[in-house]
Amino acid sequence: MKPATFTYHSCRTVEEAVGHLGAAADAKVICGGQSLVPMMNLRLANPTDLVDLNRIPGLDAVDVGPAGITVGATARQHTVEISPAVGAAAPMLVAALGHVGHPQIRNRGTVVGSLCHADPAAEMPAVFATLGGSVTAQGPGGTRTIGAADFFDSYLTTSLAADEIATAVTFDSPPPGSGWSFEEVTRRHGDFAIVGVVTLVAVTGGSVAQARITVFGGGGTPQRMAAAEQLLVGTARADVDEELLRSAGAAVSSDLTPTGDIHGSAAYRRHVAGVLVTRGLRTALDRARD
Repeated sequence: MKPATFTYHSCRTVEEAVGHLGAAADAKVICGGQSLVPMMNLRLANPTDLVDLNRIPGLDAVDVGPAGITVGATARQHTVEISPAVGAAAPMLVAALGHVGHPQIRNRGTVVGSLCHADPAAEMPAVFATLGGSVTAQGPGGTRTIGAADFFDSYLTTSLAADEIATAVTFDSPPPGSGWSFEEVTRRHGDFAIVGVVTLVAVTGGSVAQARITVFGGGGTPQRMAAAEQLLVGTARADVDEELLRSAGAAVSSDLTPTGDIHGSAAYRRHVAGVLVTRGLRTALDRARD
């Protein structure tokens, strides 16, 4: 199918893009277009205007610093995936990117675009929810930052205003020596996850100082599983045995309230999420250094 007629704006500054976005009846920002264009072709999205950011200088930057990894709005997923600096600072992010679609998709798709699309079964929102950080947004009133915990509202919906553009995302650096895991179940590699789990564990002084567990594909947004996390925090590493890991998985299965669809029932998603949490925490603990 072909998309409906639209007006195309190739912008040279963020201010110009914000102006077009606010002036149009129903405008959409486009960078990689790997999610938006298929939706337009299927007439699931019918924007009156497309605001293209690709010619704006500087938005493709990827910067790794002590506090985190900052990725510009037009930086391609593949660029981040192959960055040695990103791999050293946040290996979880690189591992997750390897599950995003296929190489052809990642050559055009953007990290920021994936976050703004906010598909609850996508990998990047789950990593963002786990690592924490912020999105930098620019609108008519200036620039603001939106924390990871406040960014996702619901299915395919974020807290960005209609006339705001996400210009960059900053992923917080994981705690030094922390262990991580990324697990997902899909019908085929490159598909959206039926359910997936991201874990991060930090050990200090022989005890679990931090535990972060995020489930994706199990609701309208990525979900941090606080009850399961608290089972581990404060526990001596030597006391984290298989029974405790299974208890954490059971807590996730109990607390998760997914919906069923043609890919998997709600009960199936709850069960698989629990299994992945147990497996993922085991891997994260093996990788963690005190």
